Amino acid sequence: MIKVAFYDTKEYDKPSFERYGAEHEMQFRFLETKLNEDTVELAKGCDAVCVFVNDTVNAAVIEKLYEYGVKLIALRSAGYNNVDVQAAFGKAHVVHVPAYSPYAVAEHAIALLLTSVRRIHKAYNRTREFNFSLNGLTGFDFHGKTVGVIGTGKIGRIFIDICRGFGMHVIAYDRFPASDSGIEYVTLDELLSRSDIISLHCPLTDETRHMIDASAIERMKKGVVIVNTSRGGLIDAEALLEGIKARKVGAACLDVYEEEADIFFEDRSGHILNDDLLSRLISMPNVIVTSHQAFLTAEALNNIAETTVNNIRSYFDNDGVCDNELCYRCGNIERCKKERKERCF
Repeated sequence: MIKVAFYDTKEYDKPSFERYGAEHEMQFRFLETKLNEDTVELAKGCDAVCVFVNDTVNAAVIEKLYEYGVKLIALRSAGYNNVDVQAAFGKAHVVHVPAYSPYAVAEHAIALLLTSVRRIHKAYNRTREFNFSLNGLTGFDFHGKTVGVIGTGKIGRIFIDICRGFGMHVIAYDRFPASDSGIEYVTLDELLSRSDIISLHCPLTDETRHMIDASAIERMKKGVVIVNTSRGGLIDAEALLEGIKARKVGAACLDVYEEEADIFFEDRSGHILNDDLLSRLISMPNVIVTSHQAFLTAEALNNIAETTVNNIRSYFDNDGVCDNELCYRCGNIERCKKERKERCF
């Protein structure tokens, strides 16, 4: 029986993981707490840990996991910016879920965009109070607008397909362009200057952190709409707020926030929010914030559980080899050039 410490557990996580765990002789120790230096001890006696986007898997945590004999860090997400992959090399293998439901995230980005542009959230609140006035609810057509997509992986390309369905003109920027995709790639500067809407679909790395900062916003069109369903750290939130206040940014649709770790996924309705920056963003009439829910569909939850359990099973059944491993040996992490027929270390 493989024992797994499952950190940052939510009620919607349990059904799928319990089902697939039982099928694969896996025992999950569900923990509500997040993984960090204070809670890592809860993984004692386990073979693996299962973590999510706001768990802290730094060098100190990895060293403790190594001491406890934990062999595998299984991310139940695609992103891995919260894991020190370099520190894990030689001590614990790291696996992730590269694709669970790219449709879920792309569709949520469109939902945020439609809600913002057509003022659906404002209309909903009005009609709940029997206010049927249309004043202040004027939006704009998607058709004919230019949308700039930063990152053209699976999610980005599905988002592009949806935008094309609306009759939008799509331009894109990606350090690794998709060949034979029919996508019009441009430089980042050109994308910033030409786009009516900018949507982020790229991972958070040292190179992409705060790629949307004061300088980038200054190069954008007046009234630009910014959508982020990827990672909060892609946007300098202070610069975004200043751009909104200066009327440079017409609207912002955010499913992620740089300092979300101790805020999102929890009910804070009975408490004073100590994050002044997030409070000010939420208070803006042209900002929509959802709490990292873009992934949250029944299909995605099922796929996350199935892939994560298969990753764990594959590692223990195949002498440490798993197709979805994040390996630092080549220094290329996801784009590791070696054939995965042997363990990384």
